[in-house]
Amino acid sequence: MPNTKQAKKRMETDDIRRMRNKVVRSSMRSAVKKVLSAETTADAQAALPTAFKQVDKAAKKNIIHDNAAARKKAQLNRHIQKLNG
Repeated sequence: MPNTKQAKKRMETDDIRRMRNKVVRSSMRSAVKKVLSAETTADAQAALPTAFKQVDKAAKKNIIHDNAAARKKAQLNRHIQKLNG
């Protein structure tokens, strides 16, 4: 329990930001999973731009680090290349 008025306000804003970040992170993970679980190359190719957009959005909002975003996008590209054969 916060002791000061400022600490109470800070706790409330932290809760709001945590929920906002959770939404962005969840949508990013869902988009990435959609690419990784795609059965065909066409399905994966169709889901790839959405996944890239979500990863970039999370990096822009500092939910994930820029290098983590680059690593995630490289992982998705490698997966697409593997599907192509």
